[in-house]
Amino acid sequence: MFSHLDAQNRPAMVNVGDKAITRRTAHAVAIVSLPRELAALLRTGEIATKKGPIFQTAILAGVMGAKKTSELIPLCHPLPLDDCQIIIESRLLADDTGEVTIHCRAQTHAKTGVEMEALTGATIAALTLYDMAKAVTHDIVIREIRLLEKTGGKSDYHAP
Repeated sequence: MFSHLDAQNRPAMVNVGDKAITRRTAHAVAIVSLPRELAALLRTGEIATKKGPIFQTAILAGVMGAKKTSELIPLCHPLPLDDCQIIIESRLLADDTGEVTIHCRAQTHAKTGVEMEALTGATIAALTLYDMAKAVTHDIVIREIRLLEKTGGKSDYHAP
């Protein structure tokens, strides 16, 4: 049974009123493939453009996105984030293309988990990277967004 449906199969917010407040963490990633012309612009772990530094802007956007998760995803509980960190790793590949891994780690003390905030933060950072770099090329591929780990609540999760 889906947790966001009531007995009549209508959308419903999960009632977390009786749950205990515990420390919750989540780690999500987004992987972005860069074509040659964009990968060639990678310098010292950053891509500078007329719009500004792409990775630094994506970091700010990712944190802002994580903070607004409940406004973007229906039935998602608003959570006070104790911490939200976006880390961007980039590398050039043998074929002169590039790959960017965007990590979002979020933490809260709440009655429900922070997975959606971590996933939203990674996603918004990836979309910001795309938006800022599309002037160079539209051949950017956001190819993977996934949860790597969550702790707290009924069960922990660690991706295989």
